[in-house]
Amino acid sequence: MTSLQVNNLTVQRGACPVVDDVSFTAAVGQVTALVGPNGAGKSTVIKAMLGLVPKVQGAITWEKQELTGLDPRRRARLVAYVPQHSRLVAGMSVVNVVAMGRYAHQGGLARLSATDREAVDLALGQVDARHLIGRRFDELSCGESHCVLLARALATGARLILLDEPTASLDIGHALAVLDLLRRLAAEGRAVLAVLHHLEEVRHAADRAVLLHRGRILVSGGVDAVLAPEPLMQAFGVMPVPGGALGFRRENAAHHGGTEARRIESPRGKGGES
Repeated sequence: MTSLQVNNLTVQRGACPVVDDVSFTAAVGQVTALVGPNGAGKSTVIKAMLGLVPKVQGAITWEKQELTGLDPRRRARLVAYVPQHSRLVAGMSVVNVVAMGRYAHQGGLARLSATDREAVDLALGQVDARHLIGRRFDELSCGESHCVLLARALATGARLILLDEPTASLDIGHALAVLDLLRRLAAEGRAVLAVLHHLEEVRHAADRAVLLHRGRILVSGGVDAVLAPEPLMQAFGVMPVPGGALGFRRENAAHHGGTEARRIESPRGKGGES
């Protein structure tokens, strides 16, 4: 099975390691969640995979290729990234922002091909954002801009998708839709690695989880093992309260522009881990 392999990854800030000897895998067909308290190193792991922060040691391989050694265009064809916050402030149209996900497939200043335009439209539909066509990116709300950035990542067609808190800034309905989308992307043959802040979302969306604490892996494996009382107490200083969370579910995706009506059990109805 194809998988992302992270072996002995160490990243330092000054003389101090912020990620220390981290090793795990994220397989195609699965959603793998990176979890842990603030400052545990979750986002740094993602950025190291993209070459955005330098690693001191370790190997990050995907399809037998070391990701940090690839040129940016080649890496962009293999890996799609959705940041928690975007620095994009230019007055670009939503369509042009999503079309940026196709640059790795183009040569020079080539215009969008029919295949590119189809990929952009499909990606906007997948995140329920076709109604934003015609809008400017810098005029969108935080939640709307996050959906557009997710569409940009999907437009790449990459099989490895990295997401840093993909439900941040989203209302409950769109957050549940994104979690459902992550499951579908994995089922379609992608490897999905997501930093998730809410532990109930991990239980709902992930197949496996990696719990980071102070830059090191505290435990990794199946979600039930990672979200067990003892690891949560060690990492967060809290104990889960069975049945202590609110519950929601998406009754109908059609009125949000979805292609079909479906019921989705919310993670918030399966017991409180947070």
